[in-house]
Amino acid sequence: MPEGRWVRLSTEKPTSTVYVLGTETSLDVCGSAPTGAAAFDVWGTSGLNLFIVHNGEVLKIPCCVTRWPLNSRVEVIVTMDAPSVEVDEDKVRISYYKDKGKTPIAKAVLHLTCVEISLDADTSRSGSVHRNAKDKKNWTWGPEGAGAILLVNCDRDDPETKDVDNKDQKMQSFMDRGDMSLMILTTRGPDDIFEDHQLVLHVSASDTDKVGVFHAQGRKKKLSQHKHVLGSGKLSYLVEHSSGQEENFFYVEALAFPDITFPGLVSFHATLLEATTQELPEAPIFNDTVVFHVAPWIMTPNTLQPVAVYVCSMKDNTAFVADINKLAKKAGCKVIVCPEVENRGDQWIQDEMEIGYTQAPHKSFPVVFDSPRNRGLDGFPFKTVLGPDFGYVTREPVNESVSSLDSFGNLEVSPPVTVKGKEYPLGRVILGTYFPSLHGQKMVKVVRDFLYAQKVQSPIELYSDWLLVGHVDEFMTFVPAPDRKGFRLLLASPCACYKLLKEKEQEGYGDAMMFDGLEEGKQSSVTTILADKSLRSSNEYFQKCIDWNRDILKGELELTEEDIIDIPQLFSYVRGKAIAFFPDMVNMLVLGKYLGIPKPYGPIIDEQCCLEEEVRRLLGPLGLACIFIDDYKTYHLFYGEVHCGTNVRRKPFSFKWWNMTP
Repeated sequence: MPEGRWVRLSTEKPTSTVYVLGTETSLDVCGSAPTGAAAFDVWGTSGLNLFIVHNGEVLKIPCCVTRWPLNSRVEVIVTMDAPSVEVDEDKVRISYYKDKGKTPIAKAVLHLTCVEISLDADTSRSGSVHRNAKDKKNWTWGPEGAGAILLVNCDRDDPETKDVDNKDQKMQSFMDRGDMSLMILTTRGPDDIFEDHQLVLHVSASDTDKVGVFHAQGRKKKLSQHKHVLGSGKLSYLVEHSSGQEENFFYVEALAFPDITFPGLVSFHATLLEATTQELPEAPIFNDTVVFHVAPWIMTPNTLQPVAVYVCSMKDNTAFVADINKLAKKAGCKVIVCPEVENRGDQWIQDEMEIGYTQAPHKSFPVVFDSPRNRGLDGFPFKTVLGPDFGYVTREPVNESVSSLDSFGNLEVSPPVTVKGKEYPLGRVILGTYFPSLHGQKMVKVVRDFLYAQKVQSPIELYSDWLLVGHVDEFMTFVPAPDRKGFRLLLASPCACYKLLKEKEQEGYGDAMMFDGLEEGKQSSVTTILADKSLRSSNEYFQKCIDWNRDILKGELELTEEDIIDIPQLFSYVRGKAIAFFPDMVNMLVLGKYLGIPKPYGPIIDEQCCLEEEVRRLLGPLGLACIFIDDYKTYHLFYGEVHCGTNVRRKPFSFKWWNMTP
């Protein structure tokens, strides 16, 4: 339904008003009627469309009806089809009559000037702005939905600047402008109207710290002519009309991602104000609104194609870095090495950051989420990863202490799933927390709130506090698969490990040694491991912890046992928590069909590590290449593995987040 406006008439003198194209003007026929009037007729110039509301019906005024009864149920509506060339170009006249009178007892004349005012953005999500779109005030999800989208301008296009691009009020470059969404204010009509009225672009006070708006002034729209006009405390902007200029171009950036106190919706308004008297302020006579949704931060699962692998260079991990390079070369992606001068002895690059992306119809770019762990690698995401078309976001707790659970080895995401008929086309975020009790640790609130507020990857919380380090990547991961759901969930399994070792003992390999080839005194035979009651008792408990999570994942991702593969693994009991007894094979690097798996140093049988052989047997039928990487001395002994020591940037989903329904 078109926006309507009620206009009062006068029988004492002609009045004038502005009609805005696409609206309806309702005439106050009864309010201006003289005493004794019982009927009226309507006449208008050719530029007007006149309608009568009578007995609940809207009719174009027929020429065969000369008069209409004067009562509150009768209404006259005026519309126009094109902007006026001159002020007061068209007029409508209401003539009032006494009952059965032939001569009018009074007349009310209204002059109208038609102007076009439209505030538009890419509400169709096609990548370009369409004028006069309908229902711009509402933002809807789904493939049939509509509404414009904003990117958080959190990259750094100019390496000379010290912060992300949206921290200042300057247009740094045309590359910087490319991260912003275009908003066009169209004004057509006689110049005198816009000189006598004010046109104001404004945003609500609650949104002023969420957006920034630049006005491209001048006909050539040079970079220097982009003026910061809204946001960062600026609530309104008077748009000055220039003769012959029908369009004003505005470029909009988001300053913040959705969060617990910000659902991500921002409204912009263009309001036409009419002068009243010198003593009184202007009165609004028209408003057009367009709503944007800020694009969320999106994580990428192991099933998406890798683009680049990040790894830290340390004085003693040269062979490890070389192995990662070989693996990445097979997968066709590049390797980015963080030197020791930058990592400051902190090799756990998985824990420091998570690389996701943000996306609008006109552009997409990766965004690194910097964890609040703040150790040696603390400056790396901001100083090195942040750059042109590579954004940055972080959340720092204020009144909470940071624990190991706040490192991003404790943050994963599933591939796309459908659960009880509800689709999660971007998968579901997975994070570790404590067992449901009065005690334990969990991820800090600011990070959890941020993850939940993105809406598009509804989080799942698992129990990971049974582990000494406490990260979900220590007992689970996802690998691509050509069948079923397109992936398999891999779970570390003490039960599967004991079963395998028992089989080997029964086959006569009880003397085969675990950790063969490592330092003296570390080796243990299969029989010795099976006979260790304390180790077995601990692993029975650890298996129950994993099984608790198994049930959660089966329910939250709608998995069956056929979707899950148990990877043999044992854990040791240290300081009341679990650490990997041998290199944790689930803590792997997934690069397409190539898997970089921690070398387990399992018992050698027929010149083959039986643990490696078992993993190949389980994963080989999926077309996956298992490549075992020695991380024992450089990572495993420090409670981490291959996944903990690497990080991956992946291609974004082909699915557009706005086409889903959260």
